[in-house]
Amino acid sequence: MASTRQQRMSKLLQEELSSIILREINDPRLGMISITDVELTPDLKIANIYISALGDKEEREKSLAVLVNASGFLRMTLSKILDLRHTPELRFRLDASLERASRVYDLLNQIKGEENEKEDEQSDS
Repeated sequence: MASTRQQRMSKLLQEELSSIILREINDPRLGMISITDVELTPDLKIANIYISALGDKEEREKSLAVLVNASGFLRMTLSKILDLRHTPELRFRLDASLERASRVYDLLNQIKGEENEKEDEQSDS
């Protein structure tokens, strides 16, 4: 479990990175993204940043590539904003949890539909 300091730093990084990306990154390849989570290592030297992006797989990969390429700029900008002894290395990752949740939801609806059909068939008999 993350320490209180890790949790506070994660939240702060998430807020600041979201703001910086919105204001400073003007790359047309960057689609609609949101930072879903930031996980810091216990020594606060590495930040794994999970993003969700709209679009198909290719568009999500392009958005991720833009952020990976801009990670040095983002880290430098963070170091100017935050008063930290060490600004963590930023590692961007695609967060597929929303896609998985959507898939599970679709499967559950499919199962529910099949059960309703069976009930209708049994009541007709």
